[in-house]
Amino acid sequence: MSHMLCIGYGRFPPQSLTDMWLTMLSMISGATCYALFLGHATNLIQSLDSSRRQYREKVKQVEEYMAYRKLPREMRQRITEYFEHRYQGKFFDEELILGELSEKLREDVINYNCRSLVASVPFFANADSNFVSDVVTKLRYEVFQPGDIIIKEGTIGSKMYFIQEGIVDIVMANGEVATSLSDGSYFGEICLLTNARRVASVRAETYCNLFSLSVDHFNAVLDQYPLMRRTMESVAAERLNKIGKNPNLVAHREEDLGSESKTINAVVNALAEQAAHASASEESVHSMELRTLPCLLPRPKSENNFASQELSREGRRIFHKSDTFHKDSYQ
Repeated sequence: MSHMLCIGYGRFPPQSLTDMWLTMLSMISGATCYALFLGHATNLIQSLDSSRRQYREKVKQVEEYMAYRKLPREMRQRITEYFEHRYQGKFFDEELILGELSEKLREDVINYNCRSLVASVPFFANADSNFVSDVVTKLRYEVFQPGDIIIKEGTIGSKMYFIQEGIVDIVMANGEVATSLSDGSYFGEICLLTNARRVASVRAETYCNLFSLSVDHFNAVLDQYPLMRRTMESVAAERLNKIGKNPNLVAHREEDLGSESKTINAVVNALAEQAAHASASEESVHSMELRTLPCLLPRPKSENNFASQELSREGRRIFHKSDTFHKDSYQ
């Protein structure tokens, strides 16, 4: 036992060949058990914080890449700070994890993760819950550092952004800051609505946690919710007017939507009138059938004598004997 526990070596040396073999066997067994114990303990400790271990491995890989490419010190510092701010010391392959979930469960997880965004963005807080759910499931998380140009004026836009945390500046061509946006705001929707180029640049003033929505997902969602499209177009027109740009493109788009809406309403009203006329015709035919039905039915018979009354030429009522009915005629 002392040999298996790696203690007491040399206190009882083997006296014979048999003792020597037994001693060697006990030493090998003890060393094997000791190594297995240490291995399991190490794996257990590493599994307790696998995300932090993966983050350290990721940072080590990035450092080796920067050294291989011989990047300048300032750029290395920016890359290191970016990873520290984005991952907060833990690394997850979120797309892989969510991709393995069912569609309903994945939607619930994304809605929960974006609950702070939905609560801070008034556009989402006042919107239809189905619209919000369709949008947040298509958002992509992005991080920008202070001084980063998120949107450059004159480029073709492919995304719009929602600010979860941070401050951005809307910068004109002359370098003047037109306005600033903070938590709960969104920007970049103008070119997606008008199919025009970016009308201003957007620069990150602080570290910004944003959620981006691509143009394909943007159009796919808003095509299902035309009222939300009109809301965004009205906000876009106000922003264009505020920064001194021409809002005619958005206005024309609103007029087109208004004319389309009028056309749709006219078609619906015409169909409703046709349905009303058809219903009235059916009711008229039905009432006419009800009026003519008693003439087709036999006259009632009873024990008392009844006769059909007709007016004579002199204006007096006369009775016909043939019109008299008896109860026996039913039998």
